[in-house]
Amino acid sequence: MTICLSREQRLDFANRGFSRRSLGRLAAMLTAGAALPFYNEPALAQLSAIRGPMPADAVKINANENPLGPCAEAAEAIHSVVQKGGRYLYEETFGFQELLAEQEGLKPTYVQPFAGSSAPLHQAVLAFTSPTRPFVTGDPGYEAGERAARFIGAKVISVPLTKTYAHDVKAMAGASPDAGLIYVCNPNNPTGTLTPRADIEWLIENKPARSILLLDEAYIHIAGAPMASDLVAKDKDIIILRTFSKIYGMAGLRAGAALGRPDLLQKIVPYSAGALPVTGMVGATASLKSKNLVPERRKIIADVRADVLSFLDQHNFKYIPSVSNKFMVDVGRPGGQIIEAMRKEKVYIGRVWPSWPTYVRVSIGTQEEMNKFKTAFLKVMA
Repeated sequence: MTICLSREQRLDFANRGFSRRSLGRLAAMLTAGAALPFYNEPALAQLSAIRGPMPADAVKINANENPLGPCAEAAEAIHSVVQKGGRYLYEETFGFQELLAEQEGLKPTYVQPFAGSSAPLHQAVLAFTSPTRPFVTGDPGYEAGERAARFIGAKVISVPLTKTYAHDVKAMAGASPDAGLIYVCNPNNPTGTLTPRADIEWLIENKPARSILLLDEAYIHIAGAPMASDLVAKDKDIIILRTFSKIYGMAGLRAGAALGRPDLLQKIVPYSAGALPVTGMVGATASLKSKNLVPERRKIIADVRADVLSFLDQHNFKYIPSVSNKFMVDVGRPGGQIIEAMRKEKVYIGRVWPSWPTYVRVSIGTQEEMNKFKTAFLKVMA
């Protein structure tokens, strides 16, 4: 399949500082779609991906997944729709869109469904950044948008987190008067820390006039922190990313959405096409209808997290206080060494960020998995 850029798209890209050579690269990128090195979450998360055989009894706490999987209602809905998989069933996507909009206090036109939240993240980079419109991000932060920006030739400005591990919104707002996107993951990945709601509101009001705030709320349900849907309802310059990969346990089933003003959503929509996976759509709808799912899972994750952080305290390990389903622990040496040593114990943990070379990210698994982590961690750190 070959995708030709429309005249309007070419003009937009040219106005944002892309060269003719860049336009060819962008067209090739759109044609290749998920085959590109940065485009989808599994490919992007190659840093967390594990190639080759993994022991059947391995502990996999490296990719911020939810081992609980989809809730019973979602699993039943998915199972029931499989035999209808020969149809596109667009109505399931519309139903998901309308239900999510209702629950968020938004009009349906302010919600755009996607297969997860990676596609709208990358498509927002395409729509709003360029060689003259930088991508501003926290450091350490989730690298997906940064990688996409670098791929298309946009400048990336990394702003260190504050001493409390929040996004430094004042520094981000002042990073470039021409910023295209200011990306805030809240709670942050990899640190699991929150940026206060007041800071998000300050950033919206004080960012450069042409900039868009891209607020990634992938982990917001786990933290139980205030969501920012009301800022979308107020027509602010913000796009919020949501995914069903985390608290809803649907990472492999792919469902998510972007929330934003219709005019902003229409800028990212043209970069993808086609029906969404019906299994993901019905699973997401059933998950939204499950009244106790979010609070129950929030408590399960919080209890396991409290236990493992207490263990780290008990043994005097330094870590970053997290309100999410992962944490960063300082191993006092190049983090890659500990990652490899843990693999030999059949415990697969996350990765290292260049700005924090002695910290490794660990996802929260089940209590049994974290007990195995504790045993292996003591052994390799001895």
